[in-house]
Amino acid sequence: MKILITAGPTYERIDPVRFIGNFSTGKMGFALAQACAERGFEVVLIAGVVHLQIQHANIKRIDVESAAQMYDAVMENFPECDMAIFCAAVADFTPETVYSQKVKRKDNDLIIKLKPTKDIAAAAGKTKRENQFIVGFALETNDEESNAIAKMQRKNSDMIVLNSLNDSGAGFGWDTNKVTMISKNGDKTALPLLSKKEVAEKIIDEIIKIKS
Repeated sequence: MKILITAGPTYERIDPVRFIGNFSTGKMGFALAQACAERGFEVVLIAGVVHLQIQHANIKRIDVESAAQMYDAVMENFPECDMAIFCAAVADFTPETVYSQKVKRKDNDLIIKLKPTKDIAAAAGKTKRENQFIVGFALETNDEESNAIAKMQRKNSDMIVLNSLNDSGAGFGWDTNKVTMISKNGDKTALPLLSKKEVAEKIIDEIIKIKS
């Protein structure tokens, strides 16, 4: 099985020294890539800007910076994959204008106009073949479950992994995570707080169960 996994944040440049980003470290996506590789799967890992290293013969790593670069890498590699796990925290918006020189401090306010980025998971969902399987991630702060289910349906995913910033020890930066796995047929499995390695193993077990 060949699996595409996205991990980490994207950086959307304002000028040569500043960007819009988020607090994602990529730990969950890298844990998934490692767990899949150790099971013998061929992994294409598309990583945003992270400070993580991963070494395995079954992992092909592609480093990107922006949402646009991640979109291009996914669209190029997804057709050859049996599955995609979209774990990256991709920016929803990017600056409409990127300054070629560092923007200097001025007395007046600086207004940065943003435009939407391309929705990677939704684009993959539109091109998904019948035998391909897509897993999305939803990080929510309110109405968590209903928002996650709506996201899964909207993006034509087969399963979504929900985690909440309201859970202590879960979300960005931690070595642990607490998630709920929801499949499109309505099955729901809630996990306690576990290491991200253990969570990755449980997610893969759930995927295999659904696909079998």
